[in-house]
Amino acid sequence: MKFFIGADHRGFALKKQLFAWLKDRLDNVIDCGAYQLDLADDYPDFAFNVAKAVAHQPDSLGLVICGSGIGVTIAANKVKGIRAACGCNLAEIKHGREADSLNVLTIGADYVNFSLAKRMIEVFLKSQPLVKERFQRRLRKIEDYESRT
Repeated sequence: MKFFIGADHRGFALKKQLFAWLKDRLDNVIDCGAYQLDLADDYPDFAFNVAKAVAHQPDSLGLVICGSGIGVTIAANKVKGIRAACGCNLAEIKHGREADSLNVLTIGADYVNFSLAKRMIEVFLKSQPLVKERFQRRLRKIEDYESRT
């Protein structure tokens, strides 16, 4: 499995910590930027980088970090096939993976420290989408809508 990670300037420091931590735990972690701190960068660029990578790599997952987590969530969800959500707590992340087949986790660096972010990612990685008819039916509706727009 490939794991893509990206962040803007507000999430840059947390991304650096998480990238190093993830490299020790996963075989294939890909940094999608920012590669240096640039206070003038824009979060959609990194959200799109991660989301497009996840959309084109079956069975991959992604993580995008900005200040609030909200901007990157909005941007990532513009990419067809992406189901991104902001990690608010561990139970929501688990539910998002299981019921909604969440494939991009977003985090707000202003509200989440390194320790909590690691726990969120662990839940994200360990949880698996459940193959229940009602969940699959809902995902098909989203995919059908995406294909028409």
